[in-house]
Amino acid sequence: MIYIAVVTVIGMLLLLASGAISQGSVGGSLTIGFALILAALAVGIHEAWTMKRGALGWIVNIVVTFLSVLLVAPTGGGVLALLLSPFASGTSLAASGGGVMSLALIGMTGIVLASAWGALWVVNRWRDQPAAGAG
Repeated sequence: MIYIAVVTVIGMLLLLASGAISQGSVGGSLTIGFALILAALAVGIHEAWTMKRGALGWIVNIVVTFLSVLLVAPTGGGVLALLLSPFASGTSLAASGGGVMSLALIGMTGIVLASAWGALWVVNRWRDQPAAGAG
């Protein structure tokens, strides 16, 4: 799974360097969000593939990772913005660009992928418990 994190970080930094992440409109945030959702879904698909899940397992993995992104990314982004705001030279992290924005993208990638892995860990713990009254 470390490969997913490395590829996502490289992809995010390439998006930033190419100018695909707009710093003056909502399009930049949407681009970042879309990339993070794709990365989290890759985590869910990878886990379903390697654990040889059935159709229901694939669906559960995809839904769980998607929901983990929707729940954790806004909070994680806010905390990360507060932590990095003293280092920003502009009015926002995107406006300051450069290293601060790169650190923000790397941090958000780590937060989102950790939340996806954590959510799958919780679901797998629930899957592994024996049924009530069994045995």
